[in-house]
Amino acid sequence: MGGKSFGKAPGGGGTPGRGEFGDSGRERARRRGQGQLEAQVLAALHEASGPATAAWVQERLGGDLAYTTVMTILSRLHAKQAVTRERSGRAYVWTPAADEAGLAALRMRRVLDGEPDRDAVLTSFVSALSAHDEQVLRTLLDRATADAPATADGPVTADGPAPAGDPAAESGTDRRR
Repeated sequence: MGGKSFGKAPGGGGTPGRGEFGDSGRERARRRGQGQLEAQVLAALHEASGPATAAWVQERLGGDLAYTTVMTILSRLHAKQAVTRERSGRAYVWTPAADEAGLAALRMRRVLDGEPDRDAVLTSFVSALSAHDEQVLRTLLDRATADAPATADGPVTADGPAPAGDPAAESGTDRRR
C-alpha cells in the first residue's frame, strides 16, 4: 500500500511492533472467541466474594478488554440466564447463575429446543458418545429415575402428575423452561 501509513506518527516514528492500523500480530493472536470470553467472565465472577461490577470483572481479566466488551459479554450471559444482575446505583452488579459446565448445558438445551425433531437430535447425539460418556449418561439417567417420584398414573413432573397423553409423561421430562 503506497502513501501514508495509518499507524505511524508524523515524521516516520511510530510504535515498535505496530502494523499500519495500530494492532500488532501479537494482539491479533491473543484475541479470544466469544465462548472463551464468556468462560473467562464467568470464572472471574465465581472468584468474586459477592456480586461484582463490570469494571471489577474487566480489572480481574487483566484490563486488556474494553469495558464495553465486558458489558456485552455480561449482557449475553444474562440473556442466556448464566448470570443474574441487580441494580446498584446507576450500574448493575452481576452474579453467576451457572458455572462453565452449566453454561455449556444451557447452550446444548437451547440447540435442542430449537430443533423440530428432538428425538432425532438426541438419537444422533447419544449414538456418537464415547463409551465413557455413555456410561456417565446412563448413571445420571438411572440416578434421576431413582430419585423421581412416581404415581399410579405415571411419572410426576415439577407441576405434579403428568396428564395422560402429555409427551412429558411419556419421556419423564419436565417441559417447563
